[in-house]
Amino acid sequence: VQLQASGGGLVQAGGSLRLSCVASGRTFSNYGMGWFRQAPGKEREFVAAVVGSGSRSFYADNVKGRFTISRDNTENTVYLRMSSLKPEDTAIYYCAARRRIGDYYYLPEDYDYWGQGTQVTVSS
Repeated sequence: VQLQASGGGLVQAGGSLRLSCVASGRTFSNYGMGWFRQAPGKEREFVAAVVGSGSRSFYADNVKGRFTISRDNTENTVYLRMSSLKPEDTAIYYCAARRRIGDYYYLPEDYDYWGQGTQVTVSS
């Protein structure tokens, strides 16, 4: 599976962005998808995940209520809608795909494929 993330940019605090991640190579609906982020000097952290069917989604506590993950299996694309952005949301955002099902959607090591990352910068 090849993943291509896009949609990052510079936005003021309180603003919104929508990230996209297009997948190619395998049956997209067979894969759970996740978004992670990594700020300078910090470890990669879980942001959100969605199961293959799109029927269930999961969020980190610090983005819950502000971010929404969704997917369009006809377009092989997963989205991350981010609103009420804060300076602490500044990071490189990565999309990832996992073949496994189960509860470890928040662990980077549970994912098999990664996109190249897209930079999100939130100014105060």
